Amino acid sequence: MRLLVVEDDLPLAESLTALLASSGYAVDLVHDGASAEALLAVEVFDLVILDLNLPEMDGLAVLQAMRARANAAAVMILTARGASEDRVRGLDLGADDYMAKPFDVREFEARVRSLLRRKAGLRSARISLGALTLDLTNRQFSLAGQVVDLPPRERALLELLVTRAGKVVTKEAIVQSLTSLDDILSDNAIEQYVSRLRRRIAPHGLGLRTVRGIGYLLDPPRDPP
Repeated sequence: MRLLVVEDDLPLAESLTALLASSGYAVDLVHDGASAEALLAVEVFDLVILDLNLPEMDGLAVLQAMRARANAAAVMILTARGASEDRVRGLDLGADDYMAKPFDVREFEARVRSLLRRKAGLRSARISLGALTLDLTNRQFSLAGQVVDLPPRERALLELLVTRAGKVVTKEAIVQSLTSLDDILSDNAIEQYVSRLRRRIAPHGLGLRTVRGIGYLLDPPRDPP
């Protein structure tokens, strides 16, 4: 999942970025509204964490411009402006959630997970495909009841494939979801990640197919012979 943090308080911005990156998200960071608006006009994000009191362009103006372009990214407003009129205005302009500073980090993380589940069209925090289970609360996988320890990129890729099981996931979608602006993810690296994941899940009746020239498809579990 790819996230954008828009926050002009530098220590808080860096702290939020490190927190989200440690959970395996691809995170970009900007410190003013104009930079956010320019980036949102050309890049795709799953979630935008948006301050309101921003230099150069107010956060509500950024939000309004996003929705005017039919940008469907989830938006969490995170701001010191906690008055009811600010909340109403933000929600009416298309924000999905609103948190006032100061905030509890655990609640913040839970709200991020909830918004991303909704963005993916998921009602439950737990997805099971045969022997493979994804717990979205802690972003942890298990196979046949045993926790699977995966490197961050492989875990993020498998999460993407599981949440879109039965659908082809293009290489472009993988790069978009797994990388921030400072990252590079080559086709060869993607193929290596897929190969390692395939070896892990194949013995449990799950197929991960390459759709030549397009991307990859995680098949539903096969019935045992």
